[in-house]
Amino acid sequence: MDQQAVTFRVAKDDFASAVAWVARSLPSKPTQPVLRGMLITADDEGLELAGFDYEVSTKQRISAEVSQSGRIAVAGKLIAEIVATLPNKPVDVTLDGSKVLVSCGASRFELPSIPLDDYPQLPALPEVTGAIDPKLFTDAVTQVATAAGRDETLPMLTGVHLEINGEEVLLAATDRFRLAVRKFNWIPRNPQVEAKLLIPAKTLLENARSLDTSLNDPVEIAVGNEEIGAEGLFGVHADTRQTTTRMLDADFPNFQPLLPKTHTSIATVEIGPLQDAIKRVSLVADRNAQIRMSFSEGQVILDAGGNDSGHAEEVLPCAFAGEPLHIAFNPGYLKDGLAVIRTPRVVFGFTQPSRPAIMIPEPQELPEASENGEFPTPETDFTYLLMPVRLPG
Repeated sequence: MDQQAVTFRVAKDDFASAVAWVARSLPSKPTQPVLRGMLITADDEGLELAGFDYEVSTKQRISAEVSQSGRIAVAGKLIAEIVATLPNKPVDVTLDGSKVLVSCGASRFELPSIPLDDYPQLPALPEVTGAIDPKLFTDAVTQVATAAGRDETLPMLTGVHLEINGEEVLLAATDRFRLAVRKFNWIPRNPQVEAKLLIPAKTLLENARSLDTSLNDPVEIAVGNEEIGAEGLFGVHADTRQTTTRMLDADFPNFQPLLPKTHTSIATVEIGPLQDAIKRVSLVADRNAQIRMSFSEGQVILDAGGNDSGHAEEVLPCAFAGEPLHIAFNPGYLKDGLAVIRTPRVVFGFTQPSRPAIMIPEPQELPEASENGEFPTPETDFTYLLMPVRLPG
């Protein structure tokens, strides 16, 4: 496709917002130079800005005064940086030969255009599968993605597992040391829809965080797997923006057996003071070393460090029932879990000091112990399962 003559004028704020959003998804070190390009299409309806790196595609439409329709491609991150610094005046863009001229007020920029011949075909958004409130979607993805792995050699752990069963949706992620699971309801196009997907956690989190949660319109989720490669595409459409992500071709581990049904002891602690205490006590712990927690009736004692690095201890009030317990956790993983629990207090459920513990939002009522002295897991839409650190002896 040849470069075409293009001329348009656009409001600075609209243009800055759109190019910044598309540029966020462009690769910093592209495998091919053309992939650093941002494709700008000017037509009777305004502008469409797009980017694609064969894994993630982004598109946004904005209004503009188009004098000459056509398509151009320019270095995306560069034009985003330029437009962000421009004065708050209309921005004029013109293609002049192989140069893209950008002018605003007294500012003038001349950028090389990127040839369109090698630019990849942008994927189409799959058919819409269902819709969800943007605030709920952002909150759920943020809660779960914190537990996703970052080791690219284990691709099945770098994704968020998304399970659709009619109106019910489940998200899960794990890096082998912790597991986060979130359930919520949405509005499916087909009430009988069923699907199991694995979406790159990093991309999904960026998608969720870029949504305008003040919008009343639901976010549309689109899932496709026909004629677009074995992995399929996961699409998100919100207002004037849409993204597609190539799904991971891997199997997520079977996590359901890991979630304990009962607990030998249960505790609730106020999250704010607990976060502050962990921050203080872990100052004497070596990087990623353990923080120890001793639970007993009415209190939890946090301590860290040893004889060589110094020692710290803090006592917090705690509602506790069951067998007293001494357990240790990685402080970073513990803080990550507390940061995504949305109630003022967290509930801990324990079985043994060597077995995973759960952290959940505090429900309205805590369960009573059964005849054998064990506590059933409270009903919850979010569970953060945390592996303990082995204690000496």
